[in-house]
Amino acid sequence: MVRKIELSKRQETIIQIVKDNGPITGESIAEQLNLTRATLRPDLSILTMAGFLDARPRVGYFYTGKSGTALLTESLQKILVRDYNSIPIIVKENVSVYDAICTMFLEDVGTLFVVDQNSLLVGVLSRKDLLRASIGKQELTALPINIIMTRMPNITTCEMDDSLVDVAKLLIDKQIDALPVVRQSENGFEVIGRITKTNITKAFVALGNE
Repeated sequence: MVRKIELSKRQETIIQIVKDNGPITGESIAEQLNLTRATLRPDLSILTMAGFLDARPRVGYFYTGKSGTALLTESLQKILVRDYNSIPIIVKENVSVYDAICTMFLEDVGTLFVVDQNSLLVGVLSRKDLLRASIGKQELTALPINIIMTRMPNITTCEMDDSLVDVAKLLIDKQIDALPVVRQSENGFEVIGRITKTNITKAFVALGNE
């Protein structure tokens, strides 16, 4: 459930006046409310910046037709991966499961991205992958991660200019914790970032604070 933007009674009245009479000048709105233009200016600024109203020089104010929920959705769609992506934690495909576990612990992450000798993405390792490998009698220092990792082309990726909302949907649909942010090259994908559930949460909190 999305909370609506809370408006004062006067702001709601202003919106209704603009709905009924727009386009309408600020002076005409103030006259209907028996207020001065200066008194009304802060309310008109808030409603315009919030997106409820729009204003055009020598024309006046008019209603955009957007609800608080619609405005929030519009704001979300403008947030891109590049705005919140973080540094990827990368390992080579020939390292052992033991070394991967140590890297994951030291870097405090839940997902490792695996690259080949050309630094191109070839796999992804999650906590679950490493946990499954640890159950049993395998010698973890001798077990290479390329045996247990998820391989291309079964890896879901994203790019810097993708919408963060779309990436969040992928995380939910695929039931994974992170996506590699990639750049296409002639021979494959270069890993240039990562998006996690934590990144999504930070974006959500930042939007709420705004």
